[in-house]
Amino acid sequence: MNNKIVLAYSGGLDTTVIIPWLRENYAGCEITACCVDVGQCGDYKELEDKAIRIGAERVLVIDARDEFVSDFIFPMLKANAIYESKYLLGTSVARPLIAKKLLDVALDWGADSICHGATGKGNDQIRFELTFKAFAPWLNIIAPWRIWDIKSRDDAMDFLQQRGIDAPMSREQSYSRDENLWHLSHEGLELEDPAMAPNYKRLLQLSVPPEDAPDAPEHVELEFGAGVPIKLNGNALAPVALLSALNKIGGRNGVGIADIVENRVVGMKSRGVYETPGGTILYAAHKELESLCIDRQTEVFKAVVGHELAELIYTGEWFTPLREALSAFVDKTQENVTGAVRLKLYKGNVIPAGVTSPYSLHNKELSSFTTGDLFDHKDAEGFINLLGLPMTARALMRRRNVKTGQ
Repeated sequence: MNNKIVLAYSGGLDTTVIIPWLRENYAGCEITACCVDVGQCGDYKELEDKAIRIGAERVLVIDARDEFVSDFIFPMLKANAIYESKYLLGTSVARPLIAKKLLDVALDWGADSICHGATGKGNDQIRFELTFKAFAPWLNIIAPWRIWDIKSRDDAMDFLQQRGIDAPMSREQSYSRDENLWHLSHEGLELEDPAMAPNYKRLLQLSVPPEDAPDAPEHVELEFGAGVPIKLNGNALAPVALLSALNKIGGRNGVGIADIVENRVVGMKSRGVYETPGGTILYAAHKELESLCIDRQTEVFKAVVGHELAELIYTGEWFTPLREALSAFVDKTQENVTGAVRLKLYKGNVIPAGVTSPYSLHNKELSSFTTGDLFDHKDAEGFINLLGLPMTARALMRRRNVKTGQ
């Protein structure tokens, strides 16, 4: 049964096509178009009017920005989670939250089906549907890209044109884009050829190309409490306001532009350009502060946890016991990650410019070239002898065998 359908609606090309497609293929169904606001820009009144005009019974816009930053982005930031050493997981970390909000609407409304516009080649179908399975596996899932005859974005635009519906973009600008408070991604068109350099002057929307950034550097100072950013340039800001301000600062300095060929969950490689100006600054600042406040053993193991957490976020496994357990470990490591970090931004670069913390493990008496009372240089000899015992034993064995001809 598909009598009541909740659609993950963004107003983009795919979901604009899906509403009339549902009307034509599921006669008599009621469609609730649900837009979860995680910081994407747009005119929501216009979005609502268009959804109703092309066939939705009602439109819900849910403001989830605060929850997105506090409960999803900041836990990821504290873990320094990065996928394949480059991707700051902007789309990945938003999808479980969007899916959970859709699910809440579907259960409250008594819907029997949930619909999303993710393609059969992509990661988002996995992220949406694993969340649905974590909370309401009995709901029917409609994934049009897996069953309709549309094969391309040109086909989708033809579909709309044949029905007299305006497409949300021109064919020349028909990139697949995803925007939220953390990032803006670009895929499609010439980006599908990794040999082609992106035309940043045409492509970028949050940032300027690094060569067009100001000729003078800009300094920023961030203060953290238990691993969470709480102040920007001395001003206490709420999470959404702080990230929004950092996006503007980073954007005008050409910070956070990444051209990535990544391994999708379904096995293929895909190429995209990601703008993450504020996030790139936060990751750099957080890492600098951690280098001062976390001991060596914890820092080494935490890197392993961060890698595993990045994999879980990328594959849509946010609502799993393992992700929760890893985040609990990360929270423990962050208890003393408190202090201030100063950074210099210059033409796309983020350069450390000083870090302080009341919990700093850097002890000048220990590390200075000037000998102090806390360290006796003679102690190093015994340490080296013990650390080198396996190498010493191996060298003596080889020497003995050479002498005996073995």
